[in-house]
Amino acid sequence: MEKRKENVVLFPFMAHSHITPFLALAQQIERKGYTVTFVNTSINIKKLQKFLPSNSSIRLLEIPFKAAEHGLPPEAENSDSLPYKLALHLLEASSCLEQPFRKLLADLVERNGGGVKPVCVVADFLFEWTAHVAHEFGVFHAIFSCTGGYGMACFYSMWLNLPHKHTQSLEFMLPDFPEAGKLHVTQLSPALLVAQEDDPFTIFQWKNLPNWSKSDGILFNTFEVIDKTGLAYFRRKLGIPVLAVGPMLLSEYDRSRIGRKPAISPALCVEWLNKKQPNSVLFISFGSQNTISASQMLQLAKALDSSRTNFIWVVRPPLGYPMNADFVPQDWLPEGFVQHIQDQEMGLIVEKWGPQMEILSHKSTAAFLCNCGWNSVLESLKNGVPLIGWPMAAEQYYNAKYLVEEAGVCVEVARGTNFAVRQEEIMEKIELVMGDNYKSKEIKRKACEIKEIIKDATRDEESYKGSSVQAMEELFIAALLSKENTNV
Repeated sequence: MEKRKENVVLFPFMAHSHITPFLALAQQIERKGYTVTFVNTSINIKKLQKFLPSNSSIRLLEIPFKAAEHGLPPEAENSDSLPYKLALHLLEASSCLEQPFRKLLADLVERNGGGVKPVCVVADFLFEWTAHVAHEFGVFHAIFSCTGGYGMACFYSMWLNLPHKHTQSLEFMLPDFPEAGKLHVTQLSPALLVAQEDDPFTIFQWKNLPNWSKSDGILFNTFEVIDKTGLAYFRRKLGIPVLAVGPMLLSEYDRSRIGRKPAISPALCVEWLNKKQPNSVLFISFGSQNTISASQMLQLAKALDSSRTNFIWVVRPPLGYPMNADFVPQDWLPEGFVQHIQDQEMGLIVEKWGPQMEILSHKSTAAFLCNCGWNSVLESLKNGVPLIGWPMAAEQYYNAKYLVEEAGVCVEVARGTNFAVRQEEIMEKIELVMGDNYKSKEIKRKACEIKEIIKDATRDEESYKGSSVQAMEELFIAALLSKENTNV
């Protein structure tokens, strides 16, 4: 397709779980014929340089950020490499990017002939200030939330209202989102549990979230048909166009090119899976920034061994160990466990990163035990794989609530890293999803239904456009119209 003059500027937060869907969005925009300028800090841009083929019209542009000036380690430009408290500090420090971003946009306008503005800026939901900057140059602005609508609606309402601070009960309602029903204190992230009106993270959220309404539109990495409740909340709350454009997912090949090379080759993983019966393997992974405690890891290992479940487990160091600690699973798992599962050909232990898409798309994979991070949820449902939820942070608790109560494709086994989970409870939930019972058949049926809904939402044919494709077209119609009007 011939490339258009129009330039779309994309600016994600500095985290793998944000950069990845933004790259998938960039690929989609590029296929529509637009030029894409992808903005991020120096270290992240250098990692992305290997990602782009030589003929790509996606341009990588560095924005200056000196982590040490904000009390962070000098190389701290991505939250994946940071412990939880420092990751929050990086988020708070990111507001200093406003002035460099203003200069970057001014340079883009000047470079393109003194007045040829980008057609659109699409920025992370954590960068509300980008709307004000874009509008200074008369540029259309959209937020891209790499989450689903329902989970983010709960997260949004929780932070704005802090309802758990106004009751002695363990259960409470969201005052502006009653459709979500009751929530429990065990569904609060560590940051929400300690939230006070004067703490830095609460101050950040109270500034960030209300200002979403100043954007010209918001995109969610979800699909209209099954996420109506959450999307309706934001349409009511923000009063701006709310578009479901998902799922935005990179292929395993593309993910490996941006520094997420799995510790085991996809070919070896598939070879092992080929030896297993269809729908007989449990895949376990807790995402790019989460891990469980040593005691929880021990109980999970015992449950897998006792249940005789075939599994692939992506193991990261437990809580209390450095994120980049040496990989010594024998120190974290029951004595003889690793050798035993190898001898029985019962399981694969994978170091830190696994070929997730290849595993989830294989016919032998029956279920996915994960933290309910939205990227993982989409990858699982795209392949019709039910979930066992163990949420740990951010909106993951509300993603799990949605998947259990609304979508019916998940059972929840634990919440957070302080949850005293027992091996028997884990075994019960594994059996509920993977066993030969009515519940497992219903969960699988619903997961397969959503798989077909995703296929339909992303169909892009001359005679038929799926809902997510139509939503993307609506975005660019509005952006181009806005550009024409500001040029009059």
